[in-house]
Amino acid sequence: MNKIGLVTGANKGIGFEIARQLGKAGFTVFVGARNAALGEEAAANLLAEKLEARSIELDLGRQETITSAASAIKSFAGHLDVLVNNAAIADPADGPPSTVDITAVERIMQTNFFGTLRVTQAMLPLLREAPAGRVVNLSSGLGSLTLNGDPKWDFAGFKLLGYNTSKAALNMLTIQLAYELRDTPIKVNAVNPGYTATDMNQKQGTQSVEEGAAEPVRLALLPADGPTGGFFETGGLLPW
Repeated sequence: MNKIGLVTGANKGIGFEIARQLGKAGFTVFVGARNAALGEEAAANLLAEKLEARSIELDLGRQETITSAASAIKSFAGHLDVLVNNAAIADPADGPPSTVDITAVERIMQTNFFGTLRVTQAMLPLLREAPAGRVVNLSSGLGSLTLNGDPKWDFAGFKLLGYNTSKAALNMLTIQLAYELRDTPIKVNAVNPGYTATDMNQKQGTQSVEEGAAEPVRLALLPADGPTGGFFETGGLLPW
């Protein structure tokens, strides 16, 4: 059975590198992108590397694209081995609770949490058809309640109510979905890719995209005895 992967937000940055690494591992990778033209360009770049890639329009804010993507993958393969929920947004109007633009918090939550939940629900029937499905949710250290409460943490000053809350909610989705699927071969984990140089942080991150993709790819390729319901970064577990 050909291995099939879907990476959301895969036309650039960490998502593109995850798609590349899955391709190198022998997957046919669906490159999810809300901009169809950019998705096609990214898939073409992977094809140029002799990797199996297909672009697919997938906008977390448009249910019709999510439904269509699930139908396309079902028609192509009938199953999905790996879902990497990578797509996310930040918002310049995000900030601390007392002054944050509430509409910015709503926008972030709609994409980073509700959109991811919609994609996961749509793809779950296909994951159930795979021998051993894997779900990897791209979270952040900023989503850890424990780390947010530690004034000595290196990123303690990054109090972005919308973004941090969206990743904390994603962590809760990870825990609950892993519990729900505990008697199946499907494994669900969250991952902090680390402070990676991407467009989201104006390339200020200290890691390369290759370094940022390493742990998500490891979790996507977990063996049957691998963990589920955890929150990981390169080097080990993170506190919720």
